[in-house]
Amino acid sequence: MASVKWIMNMVMVVVGLWSGGGVAQQVPCYFIFGDSLVDNGNNNQLNSLAKANYLPYGIDFPGGPTGRFSNGKTTVDVVAELLGFNGYILPYANARGRDILSGVNYASAAAGIREETGQQLGGRISFREQVQNYQNTVSQVVNLLGDENTTASYLSKCIYSIGLGSNDYLNNYFMPLVYSSSRQYTPQQYADVLIQEYAQQIRILYNYGARKMALFGVGQIGCSPNVLAQNSPDGRTCVARINSANQLFNNGLRSLVDQFNNQLPDAKFIYINSYGIFQDIINNPSSFGFRVTNAGCCGVGRNNGQITCLPLQPPCNNRRDYLFWDAFHPTEAANTIIGSRAYNAQSASDAYPFDINRLAQI
Repeated sequence: MASVKWIMNMVMVVVGLWSGGGVAQQVPCYFIFGDSLVDNGNNNQLNSLAKANYLPYGIDFPGGPTGRFSNGKTTVDVVAELLGFNGYILPYANARGRDILSGVNYASAAAGIREETGQQLGGRISFREQVQNYQNTVSQVVNLLGDENTTASYLSKCIYSIGLGSNDYLNNYFMPLVYSSSRQYTPQQYADVLIQEYAQQIRILYNYGARKMALFGVGQIGCSPNVLAQNSPDGRTCVARINSANQLFNNGLRSLVDQFNNQLPDAKFIYINSYGIFQDIINNPSSFGFRVTNAGCCGVGRNNGQITCLPLQPPCNNRRDYLFWDAFHPTEAANTIIGSRAYNAQSASDAYPFDINRLAQI
């Protein structure tokens, strides 16, 4: 059963989001690091093929296209609403002055943990560069708040959301004609290398004030319309070799949470099981309101999965029925489920050791 409890919780979430919340802001700021799943405009001015600042992207978002790779909200938009923010977190490209005190979104489409990831798509801001941009923001916060101790105290209360790794598989490891990583590393070795590089950046964030960090695992890339179009004989069956590689990375990320919680004083890390939440939806889509899980609402070719949405391409009308908006990215409906369960776990496996709501209260 899709669980009556889950449906009732979702109703409460949706009512809360529609009502503009009336929820007290739980934390002073929210900092976001990631890729196209949460980019909200940082790639707009880059010389990149990875852009979404045109219709039909944003067709259901207030004000239209922003650079979000969805028809509407992303998971971090949903989390920001649930945390009680009055408005969405600004992209680094646009954040100025005292706006940065609410947090900044550094995410960049095509970005990866590895520097070379996504280079065939052009400009992107790697995880390392996103962290450098955050360091620049911290310097500005020190200027605004007056001194480093006040800044450290302020930042220690904020939520940090980190979600990278998808492109290190999609636009690196599983693109052997462009990248050599799959010849250099076994899937386990590659996951280990990614976790090692990821951990280096997390330590820098910690050294620059981050204390409450939510690490988002990689979703089921092997079930995306793009991967199904290229690798699934029937266009429906998820590609196991890709999903199993993703799981190796996720297992390492979950272990990193334990490691950092034990090693870094005053830090609180949690792991968000995006993979498991996706699995719930794919295993029982109708209970979540989805009819189509293997094709994009807009796109080109088999499964609408060959490429992302073309400019001004008419999307499907029944967007709420689709899990995927385009070849790679979820619809707002799916993002609402993922963001809601990251914030308020509906299953013991959704978040470890606890969810974002609890993280905010610590």
